[in-house]
Amino acid sequence: MEKQNILIVDDDKDIVNLISDILEDEGYTIRSAFNGIDALKLIIDNKFDLLIIDLMLPDINGYEICKKIRDDITAPIIILSAKNKVMDKVIGFELGADDYITKPFDDNELIARVKAHLRRSKRNESNNSPEKEGILKFKGIALNKNSYEVHIGNSKTELSTKEFQILAYMMEYSNIVLTRDQIYNAVWGYEDFGDVTTVTVHIKKLREKIDKEGNYIKTIWGVGYKFVGEKI
Repeated sequence: MEKQNILIVDDDKDIVNLISDILEDEGYTIRSAFNGIDALKLIIDNKFDLLIIDLMLPDINGYEICKKIRDDITAPIIILSAKNKVMDKVIGFELGADDYITKPFDDNELIARVKAHLRRSKRNESNNSPEKEGILKFKGIALNKNSYEVHIGNSKTELSTKEFQILAYMMEYSNIVLTRDQIYNAVWGYEDFGDVTTVTVHIKKLREKIDKEGNYIKTIWGVGYKFVGEKI
């Protein structure tokens, strides 16, 4: 079985060596970069299954890296940072990160999160095989699982991978109230780790792109969200 490739981006060589040792012991192939520019070059020239990115880098910070690459790659992005304020996490999620781990971190938790993200990513690839693809159509909106395209009326709307997956899940369970935990588990693939705040952040961005009038995604206060539409 081919080893999965992970990129670690951190200017602290001790941290890079520590994470490399932890993940290499789990059977992963590790590449590393100590600044943002080198990281972007590696991401452009190679295919990685998962990225672990520190925020505080000497040139381009981790937020900027996420912003530059999120629409071009589908690999999960984990931010690893000493910054532990809620707003730091929210900004990371808004810019496309899939998870946020604060330093110092527990080795076993890091391994568990990495495995969970890779497991979910592999499951998504499997779910996109031709025999499982399909089109979800509602009045005014259509989602194509095959091409990863969403059309509002006659116009194509660009969504990030996670935004697309959230929308697809909500459309599949249209007119049913879904909790943030349910959406998180369906899209990220696990319940025990991570921060469900990212669901709120992604749905906010999703609304800005497809639903400014609030016609499709309804907030059910104290419970969750519901996709409302007339199925075609």
